[in-house]
Amino acid sequence: MIISTSRRPSQKTRKFCKNLSTALGYKYMNRGKMSLRDLCLKSLEKDKNSITIISEVKGNPSKISFLSNEGSKKLELNISANLNNGRLNIKADDLSFKCSKKGLEFIADILSIKKNQSPINNYILVRNHNKRNSIAIIEFYDDNGNKTELKIAIKSLKSY
Repeated sequence: MIISTSRRPSQKTRKFCKNLSTALGYKYMNRGKMSLRDLCLKSLEKDKNSITIISEVKGNPSKISFLSNEGSKKLELNISANLNNGRLNIKADDLSFKCSKKGLEFIADILSIKKNQSPINNYILVRNHNKRNSIAIIEFYDDNGNKTELKIAIKSLKSY
């Protein structure tokens, strides 16, 4: 998977993309003036099976769109995000997915991450969120089993 941004991203959005690419083990690509078609061609050229576009509102990451190589949308998440300021000690090769929020298990398939309901370390947890305007929160746990600062609150989602 390739992770990129909408055009002219803020520094915060670029940092979020880098955090996400490190945690998931995906390639981050600066978009520049590339069109969506050019991104799809780059994805095929690099033997990646899909593209993730991070969009922003007022300089903050606000939407994650998962696209196929043909450019068709698979999933769109409206989000708010907390960034990780330090180094992420996550081994993307050993990453697993745990979901305690019913109905969101399919996110593991879109991210191409193996499901494991009792991981100890290197995992993503999707769970209920206590805030009223969010349906779930995605938390990242590092190599030692410690929660990182990187969090994604899902405000809404649309599956295609």
